[in-house]
Amino acid sequence: MSLSILNDPELLSLREKHFSRLIKLFDGKDDSPNSFVLMGINGAMPAVLGDCPEVKVSDALNELAQHKDLLKDEITFRPLTVEFDIYGVHFTDKIFGAEVYTVDNSWQVKTLDNEPGALKKPDLKNCPTWILARDLAKEFVKSNVKVPLFGLPTISSALNVSVNLYGLEILLSMMTDPEATNRDLKIINDVLCEIHKWYLTNVPLEQLQPVISWERTQPPGFGQLCGCTTQLVSPDMYNEFIAPLDEKILSLYPNGGMIHLCGSHTQHIPTWRNMKPLRAVQLNDAAAEDLQFYFDGLRDDQILYVNTCPGMTTEKIMEITGGKRVVIVTPEINLNIIKL
Repeated sequence: MSLSILNDPELLSLREKHFSRLIKLFDGKDDSPNSFVLMGINGAMPAVLGDCPEVKVSDALNELAQHKDLLKDEITFRPLTVEFDIYGVHFTDKIFGAEVYTVDNSWQVKTLDNEPGALKKPDLKNCPTWILARDLAKEFVKSNVKVPLFGLPTISSALNVSVNLYGLEILLSMMTDPEATNRDLKIINDVLCEIHKWYLTNVPLEQLQPVISWERTQPPGFGQLCGCTTQLVSPDMYNEFIAPLDEKILSLYPNGGMIHLCGSHTQHIPTWRNMKPLRAVQLNDAAAEDLQFYFDGLRDDQILYVNTCPGMTTEKIMEITGGKRVVIVTPEINLNIIKL
């Protein structure tokens, strides 16, 4: 199938129609009779050192072209997305020189031998992992297709990366050696910011999306960071060591952005409520089961992306939110449920 279909004006118009409504939702002006439901088409492909970016991008786009008609869904937003899973959640760990390996087809990482306080900033210009990621993005832009969105690799967050690199030691060092902790966290966050800035400069903003782009699609100009490990720290520790770093990343984007949560994080709701560039909170698994706390505790302009799960069904999401301030992410869509 010719890739010209991925520049089809009809498909582009349909995508923009959904984006228009999503923007209204973020602005508190959505007047649709239905709640917003999202389930995009995943064009993700694993990528490792040695892969040819031209082939990877071509394969991903050809796969997406096979599913183009799914974007024509008038109710559910089904964006076509291209994303390259480069070492999974350990993409940034690999950039920092950690040993990344697979166990049962799942990426794992070996913690560094040194203690916090001596982390070296990687030379991005000569880092093979970053060169691969950069070349994949360049090849996507070169393809000049306008309908698909481009999802980032898992750039993650300073806390996530530091725990991957040091394990428990980074948490202990927050209490025993805060100076060393702050030093390494700043180095990590500076590298994350540099990576985000590159993408903001080199990928069209109207196509740039966060990781897991098919389930976390935001309006253009919004970023994302991973908050998985915030469940390991107290509100005081998060406020002292991490919150300013997270806010700095989100502030890089014209409209702020999202934090991904998947565990027990409700102790940080007051901090996130006051974090101005935080405009969306993505909840899945255990975090989704705490939806009521987030809906009641966050600002009215903070949108909740909720992945359905056995403990948080579509029915329960609607019961809690009434379809307001929420993006329901589910493969099982019952229009009798999502209509208000």
